Amino acid sequence: MSRAVEESNRAMLRARDAMDRAYAQPLDIPALARIAHVSSAHFIRTFRATFGETPHRYLQRRRVERAMYLLTQTDRDVTDICFAVGFASLGTFSRTFHRIVGESPTAYRRGRAPADVPTCFARAWTRPSSFG
Repeated sequence: MSRAVEESNRAMLRARDAMDRAYAQPLDIPALARIAHVSSAHFIRTFRATFGETPHRYLQRRRVERAMYLLTQTDRDVTDICFAVGFASLGTFSRTFHRIVGESPTAYRRGRAPADVPTCFARAWTRPSSFG
């Protein structure tokens, strides 16, 4: 791997780490591109080439993963969870959740009980895939 590719990957990792830390806050591409020290257009192209999905799709998937955890581990309302993970509207949250997980947040909560298995296994089994 060339030094340039390694530096590019590190920049993308810095931006992705920032997304992971602040997933519940509004994030915009120009701010993430500044973290990676590249232009907005180059950031989107390079992020997709590095991680296999766009920054927006990654952020949505990350938010849905957190919502999946909160739905099964807490008694909070779906609306509260929607806003807690960074969605601005319940409709967008429900539509995105259904598209990624395959069922509505309420149906997901009804069908899942906290499992008595190590957390690392549960996360691996329930992690939504961005590849279909």
